Amino acid sequence: MAGKYYEEFTEGETIVHEKRRTVSERDNQVFCDTTMNQQPLHLDAEFAAGTQFGERLVNGILTMALATGLSIPDTTDGTIVANLSYDDVEHPNPVFHGDTIRAESTVLDTRETSDGERGVVTMRVDAYKVGGEETGDDGAGGDRDGDSADGDTLVCTFERTVLSRKRPTPE
Repeated sequence: MAGKYYEEFTEGETIVHEKRRTVSERDNQVFCDTTMNQQPLHLDAEFAAGTQFGERLVNGILTMALATGLSIPDTTDGTIVANLSYDDVEHPNPVFHGDTIRAESTVLDTRETSDGERGVVTMRVDAYKVGGEETGDDGAGGDRDGDSADGDTLVCTFERTVLSRKRPTPE
């Protein structure tokens, strides 16, 4: 499915992305190696066993990148000019090897560029662990209700702002 042109985004709409992805140990290892992130919480089973999580965590940047990738076919595939920013990133619950991730995007804001030739779209991307159990730790010492309507658990949320093409005008 091709992405949306600027005019096809509606503020407040939520796009549920059908694709899902199960994160493997290999995915996490390769990502950590590629990005040179050797954090033992991601890579060392013995170290991770001694933490509050009891096992290795999937790298949070991998989770965010995966959520972005899951959203692209329905939002910006073939219609994007550029990613402008990623803001307000949160990881309210952990992701472990073998967890399946899905994503939803909610359009927060749309505006034309000053020259009127393109549009800027800001959307919130929410990544959920399918059928996961929430830990309730939002990293700030408080509980966070991260469950979706179908019982999935919020594991990553962020705002993504893109520069989008407008629909071509027929000649």
